[in-house]
Amino acid sequence: MTEDQWIDLADGVRLHVSLWIPDDAFTDPAACLIEALPYRKDDLTHSYASTYEELVRDGRFAVCRVDLRGTGSSQGIALDEYPTTEVDDLTQVIKWLAAQAWCSGRIGMFGTSYSGFNSLHLAAAGVPELGAVCAIYSSDDRFTDDVHYSGGALRAVDVVDYVSYMVAMNALPPVPAIFGPRWRDEWRHRIANTPPWVLGWLRDQTDGPNWRRGSIRMGPDGAGYERISCPTMLVGGWADGYRNNTLRTVAELSVPWRLLLGPWSHQDTATARPGPHIELVPEMIGWFDEHLRGGPSLHVQPIQVFVREWTAPEPDQPVLNGQWRSESGWPLDRLTWQPRGLGSGIAELDVRSGVGVAAWISCAGALPWGQPLDQRSDDAWSITTDWSISETTEILGHARAELRVKSSAPVAYVSAKLCAVGPDGTSALITRGLLNLTHRHSWPASPSGTVGHPPTALVVDEWYDVSIDLEATSWVLRPGDVLRLSLAGTDWPNVWPPPEPLALAVDRAESTLRLPVAPPMANAGEPRGFVRGPGPAPVDDSAVWRIEHDVLARETRVVTGYGSEFDAGHGAKVTENYRGVVGVATNDPGRAWAEGTANYCIEWPEGVCRTSATVRVDSDAETYHVKVELIAHEGDVEVGRREWTESVPRQLQ
Repeated sequence: MTEDQWIDLADGVRLHVSLWIPDDAFTDPAACLIEALPYRKDDLTHSYASTYEELVRDGRFAVCRVDLRGTGSSQGIALDEYPTTEVDDLTQVIKWLAAQAWCSGRIGMFGTSYSGFNSLHLAAAGVPELGAVCAIYSSDDRFTDDVHYSGGALRAVDVVDYVSYMVAMNALPPVPAIFGPRWRDEWRHRIANTPPWVLGWLRDQTDGPNWRRGSIRMGPDGAGYERISCPTMLVGGWADGYRNNTLRTVAELSVPWRLLLGPWSHQDTATARPGPHIELVPEMIGWFDEHLRGGPSLHVQPIQVFVREWTAPEPDQPVLNGQWRSESGWPLDRLTWQPRGLGSGIAELDVRSGVGVAAWISCAGALPWGQPLDQRSDDAWSITTDWSISETTEILGHARAELRVKSSAPVAYVSAKLCAVGPDGTSALITRGLLNLTHRHSWPASPSGTVGHPPTALVVDEWYDVSIDLEATSWVLRPGDVLRLSLAGTDWPNVWPPPEPLALAVDRAESTLRLPVAPPMANAGEPRGFVRGPGPAPVDDSAVWRIEHDVLARETRVVTGYGSEFDAGHGAKVTENYRGVVGVATNDPGRAWAEGTANYCIEWPEGVCRTSATVRVDSDAETYHVKVELIAHEGDVEVGRREWTESVPRQLQ
């Protein structure tokens, strides 16, 4: 059966939850699985219900879906991602569920992206009723591996895409049929009091307590992965932006764990581009049955990994070449570090603003957030080093570029991309990494558990030795293949460009690429059979992904868009639409901008409610200029309007 419930928190706020309870749970109590999201369970993510129904089907589990504080139909204000109250709120939810007559008292948490994050947060909170978690496409580090900053540089596309639709989403009203006759009052309260999250993110441009909040890798008190106190399953994808919370996390866990690491983007493993595709729910059921109900062990090795092989790059690639393999743990005993020198001499490069567009963004998903293109156009504006491969070489883990560099400006970035070059010259991206050189000592954390030194400006034309960890990857190179390292001064529009024109130099003789090489075991074997998924979802005809070069204006722009219409709970019809553009001056990287507009319309029997939010960020060499506009309507009547403008100094950005 399904039912809706209110949970009263200690501070008087009420959270709304939806429950899926097996019919016989009152005589044979079930373990309960929680997913907690800010993305509106009853309308915008109503389709998630099919997963919950599948989890409940055989009677072993109940499911609880939570609208987080200030979102959906829950009371309160959504002040930020992962606010300090969230762990306490969800701890109270867990204890409430464990006390219900239909619940065995054993609780699990799971979820994708945001709900994968907070599953790990609760696993680290030491809640005794929480017996296991499954975090899908989640991060362990909110500063270096989320939608805000990368390597100490501001994200570009992410800063307006995710931000604009969260401004519009957080301004929608609670569901009238759930909240009752005062839903319009609550709507106005939200509009008047919910801040745009982006302003706080832009004010806080260096690592520190705000970013450590919600970072499993290291929290505000310096504690790290050792805080995780219950069995933990991680699911990652090579095309997903959160691929780094995989190998480096399980290497540190002291609890039972499992890692399922496939080819996928930030989408359902059964339908994501690229595949191959598997059904994830059976894997989750096996995991939670073992750890919450004392069920049989899955009898699998801790790691099932899809090892990629050469596949010609396409933005909507349906399936990659490669094979599944099982591993007994991480790091592998047979893993070795293979150094490759970059040659001799000094390589110099005038930094070009738009380099990186062929690699697009680091997190593929549903289009327009597609996969990387042929990298040759970016390679042409980079310092490249090629190596011919003489024997089969399998890369698995985080490659590292150890470079001696100098810059003609006090703020400079280095983008490192590792590519496989095909016989026809096609350059396929294997992995990437970026470092804002002013953050060269800011991470990793010191042994005492504190964040490293604050960013410091470069001395112009002074040589620096820096290390750039590339994102986790797998790739098998065969004899005759060519491996390429491409070094550039931008990775746009993945991150914002540096503040002024500059030149970079690399001392090849003092620079090294270090590859984590894992020779396959003689009898590695295939993992236990997966349930095959239906295959790649159709390409959305509404998706827009267009690269423009305005010759006379000396600008490069990327235009994006997507939208959908669907029916949802409580008689709702939902329409959503996003349009965005990011741009940069080809002759001045400091002059860059990004603008996104998100629109939502929900038609309920009680009223037709619309919100529209536009986020615009412009930069010059010294400042980010931000403007956020929000407007809400019921029918043709304006319900509320907000505008925020702020100029934020660039802090060695």
